Amino acid sequence: MKEQEIQSSMNKSVEATQRNFNTIRTGRANASLLDRISVEYYGAETPIKSLASISTIDSQTISIQPFDISSLQTIEKAISVSDLGITPNNDGKVIRINVPPLTEERRKEFCKLASKYAEEGKVALRNIRRDAVEKEKKDEKEGLISKDVSRDNQLEIQKFTDKYISLIETKLFEKEKEILKV
Repeated sequence: MKEQEIQSSMNKSVEATQRNFNTIRTGRANASLLDRISVEYYGAETPIKSLASISTIDSQTISIQPFDISSLQTIEKAISVSDLGITPNNDGKVIRINVPPLTEERRKEFCKLASKYAEEGKVALRNIRRDAVEKEKKDEKEGLISKDVSRDNQLEIQKFTDKYISLIETKLFEKEKEILKV
């Protein structure tokens, strides 16, 4: 694997971890809370953001206005059964979600969830490292590169891995700080 490919793959893993972090509630209204929720719409699983206009009215309220009013009930049901722990209010045209402040216990649960997402991101980075190192060893065995070049490349791959793992840990620290902020 080339350096750019490895860094690109690792960057994608960090971005995916960040997207997962964005779906965790912090006690403030945020449209990305609904990113993981899909709705059965004409036989296909469709993300809510594809079916409706989502906006935050204030720091505690999210407004969802469906493009097709007939999907209002299914969107409401999908939010109700999701793991967000919030209840949607449907007025017949718009769904409003009041995001209540988090309890201390709920904040700790969300910190654990953030840690889980961070660990998944780190595992993805380690898998990329493993594949790249195996490729280096294979190239060395086949005589395509020397032992020294292979060792240097493996050290470089490890440096990339360490850099991206520390980046995920920094993002985790920021997210935990955001969750625990009252």
